[in-house]
Amino acid sequence: MDKFPGQKRAVQYLHPPTEPFDQRMLEVSGGHRIYVEQCGNPKGIPVIVLHGGPGGGCSPAMRRYFDASKYRVVLFDQRGCGRSEPHASVNRNTTWDLVADIEEIRATLGIEKFIVFGGSWGATLSLIYAISHPEAVRHLVLRGVFLMTQAELDWFYGGGAGQFWPEPWARFRDMIPPEEQSNLIEAYHKRLFCGDQATEIRFARAWASWENALASISSSGHGGEAPGNYARAFARLENHYFINSGFLETDGWILKNIDRIAQIPGVIVQGRFDMICPPRCAWELAKAWPKSDLRMIPNAGHALSEPGISAELVKIMNGIAAG
Repeated sequence: MDKFPGQKRAVQYLHPPTEPFDQRMLEVSGGHRIYVEQCGNPKGIPVIVLHGGPGGGCSPAMRRYFDASKYRVVLFDQRGCGRSEPHASVNRNTTWDLVADIEEIRATLGIEKFIVFGGSWGATLSLIYAISHPEAVRHLVLRGVFLMTQAELDWFYGGGAGQFWPEPWARFRDMIPPEEQSNLIEAYHKRLFCGDQATEIRFARAWASWENALASISSSGHGGEAPGNYARAFARLENHYFINSGFLETDGWILKNIDRIAQIPGVIVQGRFDMICPPRCAWELAKAWPKSDLRMIPNAGHALSEPGISAELVKIMNGIAAG
């Protein structure tokens, strides 16, 4: 889960823009090619950035959370989105494929351990990767925690968040006939994968708009209209992952396996008024993870671009670099 990757606010907290020193398309399993870039200091502290969605893609603004003189920053577009190919494809596109891709990136770039920096779905993937490969992670920095549980999906797609935002909820829900509204993830799935691209884009824009409408604490409730190709990849991939429960073996898999990262230090940055990923999950994660530090940000919602969230993340990364 995450909003569109436009970062227009909070720029006063961010580091100056930097350009990549390396850009490549990496061949991975299942016929996928993923876009990978590196920026900053080639000899700096390695950090990999995991974007949200699934399907959100990375953006140049994500480079600006890191001091370019101190960090070797790796960003990539996960399977099916951004500049990765094939676009909007769900074939051979699972959580475990993404975990394998991160390992492929690490091996290809010759990195022994890196900091893993992820928000929303990127926080989910960060945790799953760290649980699967704790030996490869030196630190976790997470924002807007999403634990990929049924309760979280029920909150956002079953009417919980709609109690606070009835107008955008009605626009999202009423795209679907009343007889199908009891399971909106399934109802949207039929339309996002119907084979008619115009229909897929129309419902993809509705799906993306509902999420974007709730991303910022200062939202007016209008999520805007995302570009068709972006919305289609974002909605299809999110829906594909959510209808398959994130491809995890059991509900609550992350907390059930949290002991695997007990010795890895981490910081959790959470907006107090996050409507997409409610703070309860960040709090539960912090309680279960002994080396974590929960930073609850007042007057902040979900988006990476929220000023308080941006400022805290930059502060954290500056602190890690300073040792």
